[in-house]
Amino acid sequence: MIRSFAELYQATSSLPKRRMAVAAAHDLEVLQAVCDAAERNLVDVTLVGDAAKTKELAAEHQLDISAMELIDMVELPAAAREAVRLVSSGAAHMLMKGIVDTATLLRQVLDAEIGLRTGRLLCHVAVMEIPQLGRLLLMSDGGMVIAPTLEQKVDMLKNCFDVAKGLGIELPKAVPVTALEQVNPKMPATVDAAALQERWQAGEFGEGVMVSGPLAFDGALDEEAARHKGITDPVAGHADILLMPYIEVGNVFYKALVRYADIKVSGIIVGAKAPIVLVSRADSPEAKCNSIALASYLAKI
Repeated sequence: MIRSFAELYQATSSLPKRRMAVAAAHDLEVLQAVCDAAERNLVDVTLVGDAAKTKELAAEHQLDISAMELIDMVELPAAAREAVRLVSSGAAHMLMKGIVDTATLLRQVLDAEIGLRTGRLLCHVAVMEIPQLGRLLLMSDGGMVIAPTLEQKVDMLKNCFDVAKGLGIELPKAVPVTALEQVNPKMPATVDAAALQERWQAGEFGEGVMVSGPLAFDGALDEEAARHKGITDPVAGHADILLMPYIEVGNVFYKALVRYADIKVSGIIVGAKAPIVLVSRADSPEAKCNSIALASYLAKI
């Protein structure tokens, strides 16, 4: 079981290296991130984009891309398509967004001919190292799915369970986070949380996982708080996965922890045939490298 990013880096660097295709790689921050990851022995890299600009940026900022494959694609949609095609064909094992906009990249990911569709919803899964917990915590979705329906939440939980099991969590426990522990028809998130628990009880999520809700944030992660509230649910205080009701909740939660709690974070898009690294310009260099390490560890060869 991976409990920290230090363990993730160690485990990833000991595996056969995965190849990452970078869509529209001619961007300084992207090049810095992939060079950092390559130096840490986490990935092999194929840079797809404007080759002249890529070389110019690397030379100007003393970035060593000499060992990286470089495919010249000046137009952004073409670069995105080629990077996706490399992954779908098996020539690369994971995808990273470069300077191309997210919508353009995802159109190629969802393309019927060369895309990476599985039939499952794509969502963002953040993995966070919070020292007080002593384990990694997963959260979805703070960056992609705006107002998930119940059916979309089912897919999001399945995506999170895949990541959790990939990290070696033997019995991942998920909580659809709400503001209180009772079902209130005026609070749709509580209704959905109860429905998700019922669907877990009916076997919809398979064996070796747990879903409990509705539970508030403190009851999900703080065993003492759960006892104080009289909650006896075995998941209470031990959640590995937090499913947020809306993107605003996940986004604020993620950014508040990053900015004011000084935690370590990573995040990838899950639900496609291969992990997708889609980082923000506001993410720290460490967070970007963490995300590449996570995708590389979870990618299949």
